[in-house]
Amino acid sequence: MNAAGPPQGALDRLTASPARETLPIGAKRRSSEPASAGADGTKGPGLGPEHDQRSTCSSKRGGPIVLGIDFGTSNSAAAFIDASGAMQVVPLDGARTEMPTAVFFNQETHSVLYGSEAMQAYLSGTEGRLLRSLKSLLGSSLMEEYTAVGDHSLRYFDIVVLFFKELKRRSEAHAGQTLTHAMLGRPVHFVDDNPERDALAQETLGRAAREAGFTDIAYQLEPIAAALDYEQRVDHETVALVVDIGGGTSDFTTIRLNPARSSLADRTGDILATTGVHIGGTDFDRLLNLSTVMPHLGYRHIGRGNRPVPNSVFLDLSTWHLIHQAYTRKAMHFAKELWADFSDRSLHQRLMAALEGQYGHRLLAEVEAAKIACSISGEDAVVQLDFLDDASAPAVTAEGMEHALRDAVAQVVRCAQDCVNLAGLSQVDVVYLTGGSSALRPLVAALQMAMPQAKLVTGNQFGGVAAGLAYAGSCA
Repeated sequence: MNAAGPPQGALDRLTASPARETLPIGAKRRSSEPASAGADGTKGPGLGPEHDQRSTCSSKRGGPIVLGIDFGTSNSAAAFIDASGAMQVVPLDGARTEMPTAVFFNQETHSVLYGSEAMQAYLSGTEGRLLRSLKSLLGSSLMEEYTAVGDHSLRYFDIVVLFFKELKRRSEAHAGQTLTHAMLGRPVHFVDDNPERDALAQETLGRAAREAGFTDIAYQLEPIAAALDYEQRVDHETVALVVDIGGGTSDFTTIRLNPARSSLADRTGDILATTGVHIGGTDFDRLLNLSTVMPHLGYRHIGRGNRPVPNSVFLDLSTWHLIHQAYTRKAMHFAKELWADFSDRSLHQRLMAALEGQYGHRLLAEVEAAKIACSISGEDAVVQLDFLDDASAPAVTAEGMEHALRDAVAQVVRCAQDCVNLAGLSQVDVVYLTGGSSALRPLVAALQMAMPQAKLVTGNQFGGVAAGLAYAGSCA
């Protein structure tokens, strides 16, 4: 049996000094091969794991390498400009540049695993605790709370520090040197409509990076970083709406891009507007889980007395960073007592199998995989539940996904339109898509409908923001 959350050991607290803020900045890169310009002003394909791009920003040439870190809700990435001026997107997870933001505390070997190894260990049934979506806790009091891992306990903040230490170690192995300077990406809003908690989230992020060993820390908005990366492929002035759809937030920047200004340190005048909303890929997973899988466990089941079964346990099981709450002694007792509310006892048996087996993360991982498969192909994608029983085989369908995500997608598109309107524009030249959830079929269709005059350009889903942060850091 595996559980969702951390091992022993309080980490030593380091004294953190206030991290400095940075202005929007960028650094130009040149392709080693000529490329013809497209109608949208681009000069070739998006950034890949291997490429020969050069930064022409000379303000920090010869200085310390700055690691651009995109600490994401679902996946994280890192990149830097090396001594020759070449962009290096770090292969954090084997050969892959994106690393699942996941930590698994293996109780069988008393080891800590990260990224895809963490996910594979959990999904294979290894005894231990899995934590994902830690970024979602930034700005909340939960960051300083302790959570059990086997016979020990650890603060959620300490788990973030552990992840940053591992990301730093892997990046240093690729760079071949110690890295102490970091440019951290942050969403437009960590927390909607709460400036105090938003400031706390950034402060906590910076404090975690410092405790991981970074001594010089700066910040840049993630959609602006994505714009700086995209600008390296633009050969004439272009007004772009950058759409960065991550695991926990959707962020937007309307920005004027121009290769002639890409090496300037201060690009404030080119940033026309920024907006963001706290909706992302994990929210899409939650909504699809509730609409597709949870009904097979009793969600919205009308039971005895013609009353619906209480839904709190289903909501917890469908939310990455709340799954562990469903396994507490109090929550388990509550779920067991629900049997009297079910008119179909097989649903309650399936619910208890999911809880007793602590399969919440596995359920969401299966939903996420089906979401991606359906979004790519447009065909039905079965959610595998054979670990519960052989009777249930729900599927994510294109029609069902569009219906389940309609309201959330509409909120994201409204926020994108607000970003254009706040810039004083009625349209933009390009809508540039980046972030792990930017390829979601219903979202792309809705953006095309909302902005028919703009050309949709797909960027690097996972490495673009990190690369932009590296460009920003090279000129800071």
